[in-house]
Amino acid sequence: MQSDSNILQVKNLSKFFGGLAAVSNCSLKIKKGSITGIIGPNGSGKTTLFNLIAGNLVSSKGTVVFNDEDITNIPSYELFSKGVLRTFQIAHEFTNLTVLENLMMVPGKQSGENLVNALFNPGVVKKEEAIVKEKALEVIDFLNLKHLSNELAGNLSGGQKKLLELGRTMMVDAKLVLLDEVGAGVNRTLLKEIGSAILRLNKEKGYTFCMIEHDMEFISRLCNPVIVMAEGSVLFEGTSDEVKNNEQVIESYLGRGSKLKDKS
Repeated sequence: MQSDSNILQVKNLSKFFGGLAAVSNCSLKIKKGSITGIIGPNGSGKTTLFNLIAGNLVSSKGTVVFNDEDITNIPSYELFSKGVLRTFQIAHEFTNLTVLENLMMVPGKQSGENLVNALFNPGVVKKEEAIVKEKALEVIDFLNLKHLSNELAGNLSGGQKKLLELGRTMMVDAKLVLLDEVGAGVNRTLLKEIGSAILRLNKEKGYTFCMIEHDMEFISRLCNPVIVMAEGSVLFEGTSDEVKNNEQVIESYLGRGSKLKDKS
């Protein structure tokens, strides 16, 4: 599925908090149709980089280019409409809505949000809601969440909430999905399901993913290439095997004389 074209280019991006550089002259490229992994020790700038790309933070310098368009410092709600979506390490669900209702909330500019339409064009609103509901049910079926469609999202397990977040990206025309530690706090069975869903979205629907993750087994299964960050910039890029055997990476993570291993 991966092509030769770059869907995202980060050029000399930096973010300073006072005198501290959380991201420092960071440059990288994400191929269209790829699943790219980003790893690195705590404090290496991974999440700050995601926040800069996704418009959750304003950069100090540098540029972000998406599909040949400069999107530097464009706020997240505008990037959402362009197809750049970001998930979070801690899922952001509507706890008092069902799984189905959570998904139906995602598409923007629905007719029912306008009071005039709600009052004077109820037929249009009802027809649109039926289309959105049909799409949501397709997403639920794709992610094997049918048994939870009427469950309140607040009652879901951590892994199920991560699947729901993935489902929310499917409710719009997602072109680039930024996954922030989708495996954090998820049991191995559900993590396997999440991984399978990501692979299917990539292969069957052409989604491009960029994911921050600490689980090297998960990264190795899904990602090529893998980008290693240290001290706010890119230290190394290669396959998962190349990463695990690179001396600079091993030293950055664990110190000399250690080996970077998959989690068992």
